[in-house]
Amino acid sequence: MRLSCLCYAAVLAGLTVPPAGQTPVPPDTASPYGIRLPTPEVAENAPPATFLNAARLAIAAGREGEAQEALERAESRALDRSVRPSRAGASSRQPLAARIAEARAALATGDRMQALQRID
Repeated sequence: MRLSCLCYAAVLAGLTVPPAGQTPVPPDTASPYGIRLPTPEVAENAPPATFLNAARLAIAAGREGEAQEALERAESRALDRSVRPSRAGASSRQPLAARIAEARAALATGDRMQALQRID
């Protein structure tokens, strides 16, 4: 009875139930979302250009996580738009948003110079 209660508790805790005499193994705790990136020193409601400048400075200083966060926030603001409800599902074709996406992709591959060129 005690063994079945322990096995049941292990299953509830997310542990795999090992063969008798072995220790339960904890589940994989790696987050599918990754770590929280450093927040750029920019006002929350700043325009895309302010976030792009913060990204530029962060890349130059070697703070790639902060640069990525600044680029993501710049892209979000560049994609904000007012449209008629009937056009809400249509994708935005703003050149600024496309350039920011290219800068993010370059930064993701470690190409800081290409990222800076796309920002400028």
